[in-house]
Amino acid sequence: MNNIKNRFSIKDLENLTGIKAHTIRIWEKRYNLLEPKRTDTNIRYYDLENFQKLLNVSYLNNNGYKISKIATIDEPQIPVLVKEIAAKSSLDNHAINAFKLSMLNFDQSLFFKTYASLLEEKDFNEIFYNIFIPLLDEIGLLWQTDTITPAHEHFLSSLIRQKILINTEKAQMQIKERSKKTFVLFLPENEVHELGLMFINYRLSEKGYHTIFLGQSVPLDSLKDILNYYDDVTYISYFTIHPTKEEVVDYLQDFDNLIMKKSKSQLWVLGKILEDVQHNKLPKGITSFQNIKNLIDKL
Repeated sequence: MNNIKNRFSIKDLENLTGIKAHTIRIWEKRYNLLEPKRTDTNIRYYDLENFQKLLNVSYLNNNGYKISKIATIDEPQIPVLVKEIAAKSSLDNHAINAFKLSMLNFDQSLFFKTYASLLEEKDFNEIFYNIFIPLLDEIGLLWQTDTITPAHEHFLSSLIRQKILINTEKAQMQIKERSKKTFVLFLPENEVHELGLMFINYRLSEKGYHTIFLGQSVPLDSLKDILNYYDDVTYISYFTIHPTKEEVVDYLQDFDNLIMKKSKSQLWVLGKILEDVQHNKLPKGITSFQNIKNLIDKL
């Protein structure tokens, strides 16, 4: 079975590239930049070659090339020119596009090649903040609009997870002496989106802190057991879909009653679910953060 997505609607192209469908039609009709195909039932679609070309055209356009000029460039020279510009300037947008292609084609080699080229100019922290976070945000939107399948999202997430784990192991091997402060990282029950929490674990390890990573879907009762082993404990959690917006305040109150009122521990939380929560009404000892960088800056 062929798993490669090779047919795209104009709405798919808009979602994948950020270029409005109206603009795509203009580029297509006025400059002949794309050549849509038709199904047996006469429905227009774009193939993978069209999608790749549109990514390259968009990249050139964002780097100062007018569409009228791009239209005069021999087609085989367009990707060559893109690579030349990417080598001289920021690789960020080019890398994000390459990772998207890697995801759509389930192409591990392209992912690893793109990642290796980024490492020539950036460290892992920069890659995660500047490339992976924006990429994952886009992937979430693409999944919600049915442009990609959950399989695409899982494929890309698993490769990013590998990179976080490799760098976490390196950081933990550098720790000479365990810190007195312990960070316990967990996700609430039914929460499985752990990449952000994994990166926080890596950053804490990099700074020499002792961490205990519990991962996905951890019941509250299990968390209190940690207090039997450590005195200075800060829990960290990341709420992406659970608890829901309707449940989050009650969840935090339960955490406070079960764990914090019986210890000197703290809870640091972040995630989209907390956007509508009034931070000044959180129980004492619970701190919310807008993003990972804000949390790390507090250390």
